Amino acid sequence: MRQVGRLTQWKDDQGYGFITPKGGGEQVFVHAKSFRNRQQRPRLNDIVNYDVGFDEKDRAHADNVTYVVDVEPALDTSLKGPGSLALAVFFTLFVAVSAWEGRLPLAVPGLYLIASTFAFIAYQRDKSRARHNQWRIPEDTLHLWSLIGGWPGAALAQKMYHHKSKKRSFQVVYWATIVLNGIGFIWLLTPPGAAQLRSFLDALRFP
Repeated sequence: MRQVGRLTQWKDDQGYGFITPKGGGEQVFVHAKSFRNRQQRPRLNDIVNYDVGFDEKDRAHADNVTYVVDVEPALDTSLKGPGSLALAVFFTLFVAVSAWEGRLPLAVPGLYLIASTFAFIAYQRDKSRARHNQWRIPEDTLHLWSLIGGWPGAALAQKMYHHKSKKRSFQVVYWATIVLNGIGFIWLLTPPGAAQLRSFLDALRFP
């Protein structure tokens, strides 16, 4: 008999979680391979239909899982203002011009370029793994690359691969990394920040 439940626990990087039956009851284990629709990645609070099966140790698990309602709405792009890709293009040009005019050392655009490249590759691989139902790259890793300066590359990857761009919870953290990185960048343009950066770069040079 088909049952209805909510995905109340989900470890996306490991591909499994637990379903709480409608009306309460003991949680049921579910693996990513048990979902019929492999194109849509399971997300926390998804409403699903499923059959209950049992393994050799008589432990219950969900089989033939289908989605009923996706309770997490897609991000309303009309409320986001300028898209992250447009902001990334403007910011990249600003950094390049600032370095060209001598207001920033070349190490700064170099850092953004390297971090953006690695962020882009990470998104590309995560998208590929999602399509092939393989272990995913943790979202914390994607956010870390954005925080240290790779958010322009992340913006490009989100646009090109349509990856993570509609997940509200992910986008909230992603935009937070942009804000935090921007604060750090603005600080580098102040006299104290520029002095600290020069001191740091001088310490990295060989005598």
